[in-house]
Amino acid sequence: MPDVRFPMTVIVPSDAAGQRLDRFLTAQFPDTSRAHIQQLLAEGKGRVNEAVAKPALRLKGGEQITILGDPQPVPLRAIAEDIPLDIVYEDDYLAVVNKAAGMMVHAGAGATDDERNRGTLVNALLHRFGKLSGVGGELRPGIVHRLDKDTSGLIVVAKNDIAHRKLARQFSGRQVKKRYIALVHGWPAKDHGTISREISRDAVRRTRMTTRRSGGRAAVSHYGVRERITSAFGKFALLDVRIETGRTHQIRVHMASIGHPVVGDTLYGAPKALRPDSVRTRSSAKRSLQAPGSADVKEEDSNLGLARNFLHAAAIEFAHPRSGEPMSFTAPMPDELCRFLQALQTANG
Repeated sequence: MPDVRFPMTVIVPSDAAGQRLDRFLTAQFPDTSRAHIQQLLAEGKGRVNEAVAKPALRLKGGEQITILGDPQPVPLRAIAEDIPLDIVYEDDYLAVVNKAAGMMVHAGAGATDDERNRGTLVNALLHRFGKLSGVGGELRPGIVHRLDKDTSGLIVVAKNDIAHRKLARQFSGRQVKKRYIALVHGWPAKDHGTISREISRDAVRRTRMTTRRSGGRAAVSHYGVRERITSAFGKFALLDVRIETGRTHQIRVHMASIGHPVVGDTLYGAPKALRPDSVRTRSSAKRSLQAPGSADVKEEDSNLGLARNFLHAAAIEFAHPRSGEPMSFTAPMPDELCRFLQALQTANG
């Protein structure tokens, strides 16, 4: 917290009633990250009416918040590893990386110096750049936004705290434009559509998100059909998807909510492998799958499998955090998705 003298006191106004404590304090100190505020509260250096309080405390208005001091810096636990990276762009302030599917962006909370904290994008970034922004916390240096493990494509990384905060404001202010390519089961009713449904954690299966609970976070996805495919394995649609928000699993849960799960996404209802629709179409499917360069499929059952989700972050646009210059980047679909799509397109029903 720059230029702040401790201890200091903040009185919660009545119109802040219902806000989380950590969100309220982050708004009061715009140059301080939410992660920084949460660490401060975890160390007991933020008191509400003289009592230690948790970040998720809901304010009622009228409380007296006392800030006793800055949290103690904690050394990074992420380990630098020599892992190849596809760097699309970099300068002194940021880098744009084309992440491969199968790579986690960062280790999970509570991860220790073991296999859970290795092989991540953060590990590779630390080896490549040495130092990154610390705004995201000890396990997420440089990370402004995320991609799911099995999603490939473009991700922006901040090299210093100033760049991180300015980029983060663009994301939270919905100023960043992101386009994904997705292959989904079935044909959407319209060529263009918008899904505006709140997303929250599934109450039963905690690794899933859902649109079926009230009180979730607002989420908006726009899709356009690039191609409608009829194959021996059924009907599929290749989509361009643009998102206004960046909720966890947003595209995956939104598409599943309208009955069109992303191909390969077993968490949200897609089958593990595609099977020919009937005995009559199996010979056609088998011929296409055995073509040179096609997807890796077992010959004996003619099934078509994909060891990831068919979801790729293909384009991103934002303003440079230092100059304000418009930045625009694209990344082509990786080979495994191109081969899979070709196999599907040539497996005539």
